[in-house]
Amino acid sequence: MDRFSLLSVLILALTATAYALEDEDPLIRQVVTGAEELLNADHHFSLFKTKFAKSYATQEEHDYRFSVFSANLRRAQRHQLIDPSAVHGVTKFSDLTPKEFRRTYLGISKRRSNKLKLPSDAQKAEILPTGNLPADFDWRTYGAVTGVKNQGSCGSCWSFSTTGALEGANFLATGELVSLSEQQLVDCDHLCDPEDADSCDSGCNGGLMTTAYEYVLKSGGLVQEKDYPYTGRDGTCKFDKKKIVASVANFSVVSLDEDQIAANLVKHGPLSVGINAAFMQTYIGGVSCPYICSKRNLDHGVVLVGYGAAGYAPIRLKEKPYWIIKNSWGENWGEEGYYKICRGNNICGVDSMVSTVSAAVSHS
Repeated sequence: MDRFSLLSVLILALTATAYALEDEDPLIRQVVTGAEELLNADHHFSLFKTKFAKSYATQEEHDYRFSVFSANLRRAQRHQLIDPSAVHGVTKFSDLTPKEFRRTYLGISKRRSNKLKLPSDAQKAEILPTGNLPADFDWRTYGAVTGVKNQGSCGSCWSFSTTGALEGANFLATGELVSLSEQQLVDCDHLCDPEDADSCDSGCNGGLMTTAYEYVLKSGGLVQEKDYPYTGRDGTCKFDKKKIVASVANFSVVSLDEDQIAANLVKHGPLSVGINAAFMQTYIGGVSCPYICSKRNLDHGVVLVGYGAAGYAPIRLKEKPYWIIKNSWGENWGEEGYYKICRGNNICGVDSMVSTVSAAVSHS
């Protein structure tokens, strides 16, 4: 009882001194007492520019980016306070406002409804037995996951989430791990959400993984990345059907139940997932288990590749299991390109938009 009272007082005190950073989720506008004295922003900005080879065309741009960087240092401190089991701080995105970051690196299509309408060829995933699930599981150890990729300054995360799951499914079907072309999806897939005609897969402007699976099913499949390399820009479709190496047999949407998500992961391979990326701009490592994170604002597509049994979450006063997420922001973000987020209570909506795909064995 005393612990909960203390926590309540802390949260109320923080909320009372909320700091309104531009366009940040109002639920996580928290501030650390004395933050200005602790920042040493000039020194950190100098290190940031060196580490990430940042340069700016004019002094005005430099000064503006420094002000954004300073605001993001304060934001990282707020994130650290309410997500203490993770490490938050300076990342390669620290000179971007939250609005710029979302516009450039996040790309799940905005929808009028938060409910996911299935495309015509989709199914609801079957209910699987969950009694004998392993305590820990990671598809990387089985060779079903390609290396971390980098979407660059393009809101094509949905295409990387789609290929990541299909790469794993194709590995399970054929025994061969092949890197698939995101650029084919960016250039050629313009299918629309059956519930919202204004929500279409639109290259660097966003998309949905389920409609991308529908495209792959209708088009016949995806070619290898080396045959249709990624450019990070919208382009003209150059899909050559003769070069298809992976095809979709079927795909389905998994229920919100976390045991069912784990069971589908173990049985069917890596899963496509939508998530609220509110804490990811400042994430460096550890298990992210924020006390506050909206389950509704899903804006980033990632790949669920595994889970662990015990990631300590001090704000929850106990060990917590976690999901292992493959991201598409390169290896110089997070834990060599990966993100850990705790399981339980659909943190940041990680259980809300999960889909699985099965690959066809023959691509001829």
